[in-house]
Amino acid sequence: MNKVRAGAAEAVADIPDGASLAVGGFGLSGIPEVLIGAVYAQGATGLDVVSNNCGVDGRGLGVLLAAGRIARVTGSYVGENKEFARQYLSGELEVELTPQGTLAERLRAGGAGIPAFYTPAGVGTQVARGGLPWRYAPDGTVAVASPAKETREFAGRPYVLEHGITTDFALVRAWRGDRHGNLVFRRAAANFNPLAAMAGRVTVAEVEELVEPGDLRPDEVHLPGVYVQRIVVLTPEQAADKQIEKRTVRA
Repeated sequence: MNKVRAGAAEAVADIPDGASLAVGGFGLSGIPEVLIGAVYAQGATGLDVVSNNCGVDGRGLGVLLAAGRIARVTGSYVGENKEFARQYLSGELEVELTPQGTLAERLRAGGAGIPAFYTPAGVGTQVARGGLPWRYAPDGTVAVASPAKETREFAGRPYVLEHGITTDFALVRAWRGDRHGNLVFRRAAANFNPLAAMAGRVTVAEVEELVEPGDLRPDEVHLPGVYVQRIVVLTPEQAADKQIEKRTVRA
């Protein structure tokens, strides 16, 4: 039951080329940056990433992207990452854009063992009709387009069928955790982290503070340890290294 690993390098050492990864975070809030750095150092390539966004230039998943190590992204927000846009439009990167709430539920459903569900999000758009460019050819034509999705009416209202997501690994960041893998997320840093953790077959969590089993009250646990296989404890310096994507202040 002691899921603590010696370090991030050990925790991600068995991630192979072509693996699928669910990664927590929203912008730069709550991103598992130490684990992402360990994957970069480890060398895995051809990765299939599921994350709300793909970091920013030079931070988070943007580091793996700039190194050409990501082959496909399923997400809902391109954000400020210019390299992401360049790779997508040049045909180097396959991108499946999905509504944000749908992405969240696809991750949760996959972790809960639900293969598919119906949602009104995307009805009457290319999300349902198909034809969204997933990958461009070098000449700018569409090489791979999204398929049409099944739609069905319930109580007179149309819904589109979406599939749950499971991945080989998940990388997440938590505020506190115990040796059994129970996790607590702090404020907005929760974002996609619990959902990504649920979707991974092997979930690795970096935690800012490690406590002993029993120190966390059951009612404060956001994610039970059954979803977590490996824990990496951050140093105080790593825990404090938090960047703000867009700093806005009053005059």
